[in-house]
Formats: sequence, structure tokens, C-alpha cells
Amino acid sequence: MLVKTQVKYIQSLSQKKLRDEEGVFVAEGPKIIEELLAAGNTDLVQLYAEDSWIRQQAFLPQNAVQTVTPAELERISSLQTPNQVLGIFRKPVFPTGLSLRNKISLMLDTVQDPGNLGTIVRCADWFGISTVICSRESADVFNPKVVQSTMAGIARVRVLYEDLASFLQTHADIPVYAATLNGTPLPKLGTVKEGILLIGNESKGISEELLQMATHKVTIPKIGQAESLNAAVATGIILSHIV
Repeated sequence: MLVKTQVKYIQSLSQKKLRDEEGVFVAEGPKIIEELLAAGNTDLVQLYAEDSWIRQQAFLPQNAVQTVTPAELERISSLQTPNQVLGIFRKPVFPTGLSLRNKISLMLDTVQDPGNLGTIVRCADWFGISTVICSRESADVFNPKVVQSTMAGIARVRVLYEDLASFLQTHADIPVYAATLNGTPLPKLGTVKEGILLIGNESKGISEELLQMATHKVTIPKIGQAESLNAAVATGIILSHIV
């Protein structure tokens, strides 16, 4: 049975300040929980699960599992429809040092929609992109909505928050490919062995300062009449061509 202090604590983790203080994040649902448990890059703090889910699991750390009723799960869940299990995990730990050599990395200029950021991390995970560098104004990758959208990619993809202009100056020897509406058509670009793919804000695109620092501009050819593409969709299309 959940006590009031447990409910209050779990609910408080919807706030970035408290997640940062505790060094944890919340994930919900069987698939993402099972993937996070298998990832090995993030430690389990506590699971709250319905008995029906627990009985289906072969290996669970019993000292970190608490059985809850559907009604109790609904009290602590951030989902409209709670799904069997909620987990609190330590934030993932990645190897120290950062190299952008001989690989593709992603850079996000103020991507503020949690669903977009989560889907971009999921795309990065799919295409083997190990690093995503976000502006400090971007959504928090440990926001519960972002975590759900990553589908456990959060445990395999390193997400950093930096001053992007300063970061690019520090890594001036790495090519920067900016996604724009007036660049080299994507099919003409070919495979890219090394570089940073720069994706802009959902409504304003890439800031002029960062655009000036890009070494290449790339464009997804347009056939229909849509004004633009969703940031996450554009990221997936470009990565499928250049990786």
C-alpha cells in the first residue's frame, strides 16, 4: 500500500528542479521499463507495479519492487491511462570525455516540444547516433513526456545541454550540416562520415548566429504544398540519408 509521502514524492518528480536534486527520472509502461532494466546504463531505484505484471517477470530485484493497485498507480502516474508499472531510475551515466570524431552527432537549437525531443532521441538511438547536444532552452530530456517518447533511448544516447555557439567554436574542426529550406538537396549530399546535424526550433528554425557557423546547408526536397516538416520527422529523414 502506498503511503502519502510516497505519492507526494513521486508526483514531485514531474518538476525538473527535484529530478535534478535527486538525480532520477520516472518512466512508465511495461515496454520502456523492461528495456531500461535491460539497458544496464541506468540503475533502478524503485518499481511500483500491478501484481499481474510482476508475476510475468522472471528476474526482478525484489527489494526494489512494490505491488500497487490500479487505483494507486493512477494516483502516481502522469499518463492519461496508467499502464501496469512505473519506475524511478537513476539518470544514466556515460563514459567521461566526448569525441565527435568519425561519427554523426545531433545538435538541437531550442527544440521545446517534449514529444519532438523524445522522438529525436529515439531516432538517434535507431540510427546509432550516440550524442545529442541541446541548447539550454530546449526541453528537459528527463521530462516524463520526453522519457516516454524516447522508448528507453534515454539510456543509450548521451544528451548534453550547452551554449551551442560556444560549443561549435570549441569544435570548429567538425563539419556542421544545418537543416534548412534552401540548402543542398538531400539526395545529392550522400553519406556523411563525420559531422554535426543541426536541427532548429519548431517554429523559428535555426538561429542566425548558428546558421552562420554551419559549413553546409541541407534540404529535404519538397513535392507537396506543406510549409515545413515536424522537427523530429525531418531529423529521421535526414539521418536515414546521411548515416
